[in-house]
Amino acid sequence: MVAIDTNVLLRHLLNDDPEQTRRARACLGATAQVLITDVVLCETLWTLAGKRYRLSRDQLARVVLALLEEPGFGFEDEQVVWAAYCDFVDQTGFGLPDALIAHKARSMGAEPLYSFDRAALRIAGVETP
Repeated sequence: MVAIDTNVLLRHLLNDDPEQTRRARACLGATAQVLITDVVLCETLWTLAGKRYRLSRDQLARVVLALLEEPGFGFEDEQVVWAAYCDFVDQTGFGLPDALIAHKARSMGAEPLYSFDRAALRIAGVETP
């Protein structure tokens, strides 16, 4: 197993720099399993939603689903990512990183998750202190 940083994942997804895309895909194709950490997933979504790429909520959901369904990709806790993804597509008003934080905390036995983030308060198990 190898791990990849956000910029390698972005080159794989976007194909916006031919040389780096070629190198990223060669690296990904040379291993059976690639780890996408929670931080890399969140940074990737933040970048894709930002000013440069401006992906919509639906487009972000499709990116996450594609990563979850990619046979060679793995996550720190795939069940947590799936749960966060399901909340993200079933509800509105918060980002997938917020859902990931809530589900990660819950999976580790920490509930409720306290937050001042009004959007995150829409997620089950998140409360204001």
